[in-house]
Amino acid sequence: MNKPNKKTTMKTLKNITLILALSAVAFNSNAQEDDAEDRIRLGIKAGVNYSNIYDERSNDYVADGKLGFVGGAFMSIPIGKFIGLQPEFLLSQKGFMATGSVLGFNYELTRTTTYMDVPLMISLRPVPFLSFVAGPQYSYLINQKDVFESSLGRYEVEQEFDNDNIRKNILGVVGGVDINISHFVLSSRMGWDIMTNRGDGSSSTPRYKNVWFQATVGLRL
Repeated sequence: MNKPNKKTTMKTLKNITLILALSAVAFNSNAQEDDAEDRIRLGIKAGVNYSNIYDERSNDYVADGKLGFVGGAFMSIPIGKFIGLQPEFLLSQKGFMATGSVLGFNYELTRTTTYMDVPLMISLRPVPFLSFVAGPQYSYLINQKDVFESSLGRYEVEQEFDNDNIRKNILGVVGGVDINISHFVLSSRMGWDIMTNRGDGSSSTPRYKNVWFQATVGLRL
């Protein structure tokens, strides 16, 4: 039998060293990932809302959904192996598109409302790559923009709510699913208001509640 020469022996040692090094890196990466599940983590996310309204009362229009931007930050707070808290802080565009008539003139209305949404959700994580979240949400109305189009012309109205009767603090509920892929998070949500947008009821602003579907991509830092 031929004895292995020095060159072959050195090559074998290099291969073994490389395998051990890669194994150590993989083990360390997995250990860090496991440790990460036991500590508070921050993240950022962005995506789209598809929103509409419900609970309309005495309004002569038919509402359709519209798209809007959503983005912000979130926090994962573990309180056990399979359960945790997930508060989020989001700038969220909602609203609706509607058609109706006033004094015999048909019109189209596009309303965009911008909120600061703060959902505080409980997170259930039965497996590492999947999380179910649900909880209450506080929303603060920042801005509203209306675009009217009719045979008389096109008008844009943007306001910061000097009318005190418009409710600017709204409570709702939200729930959904997170798919965790390494540091990335794919999220889907459904949410709806449980309070109307009106204050004491004397405002002429149409009464309604928001409902929305949300899809975002996030990055855990």
